[in-house]
Amino acid sequence: MTTRVFVGADEVAAIPPDDRGFAYGDGLFETMRIHGGRVPWWDAHWARLSRGARHLAIALPPAQRVREEVEAASRGAGTGVLKLVVSRGAGGRGYAPEAAPTPTWTLGVHPLPASLPVEGIAVRWCGTRLATQPALAGFKHCNRLEQVLARAEWATATDAEAHEGLMRSIDGDVVCATAANVFVLSGDVWRTPALDRCGVAGVCREHVLRLVPAHVGVVTVDEVESADAVVLCNAVRGILPVARLGLRTWAPHPAVRALQRQLAGLHPAFVVEES
Repeated sequence: MTTRVFVGADEVAAIPPDDRGFAYGDGLFETMRIHGGRVPWWDAHWARLSRGARHLAIALPPAQRVREEVEAASRGAGTGVLKLVVSRGAGGRGYAPEAAPTPTWTLGVHPLPASLPVEGIAVRWCGTRLATQPALAGFKHCNRLEQVLARAEWATATDAEAHEGLMRSIDGDVVCATAANVFVLSGDVWRTPALDRCGVAGVCREHVLRLVPAHVGVVTVDEVESADAVVLCNAVRGILPVARLGLRTWAPHPAVRALQRQLAGLHPAFVVEES
């Protein structure tokens, strides 16, 4: 892993000690798949980062400088995961931000995560619930403590077979996985949770919603467990079929394979082998 740090347009040796991203999680981030020496969905990631920055009134670093650094890092890596973090910048103690801070940003290159079973992954229900906060819902802000707690739930030998965990809101409806969005198929109808109260609106989710006329709304635990197919998706792994959730199992579904083929037309890293 390599990470570089910038303040505005200038590269610096380290994150400033009074950086608000470090102190308060006052920032946003994007996690992107590098494939063939580039980030195929860069424009979509920058667009989402820009929406979040406008909402939180965080100044972004110079777009051209960021793009140049992203392209250089991607060419150098060839394949992997690129993480861009942008914080509001340095500031004194206390929650009130300075009038016009210069943003701090980091760019890190990481290896691809380990491969998962092509036929489907095992998931579990997480006990940690997501708090309702419409002011932050949908945005990929830097406070991910709920996901950290949820992911730690199955860091034991007894749960070693779980690849991901499904998270619910305080009210009990299904929101997402710890690091992915959720789609369920019942009959020929796809459904995915609305993210207007909590959760992250993923870039891969945006692409899937363009491919299928999914119903966006409340998704219950029963609707997940009784579905004909369940998939997770994110911008690093693409579409992940779910094969097991507790005692419930799913065989490979042709509609899921069709959706994977469609997504592969939008991102070359997500091509799946035909069985």
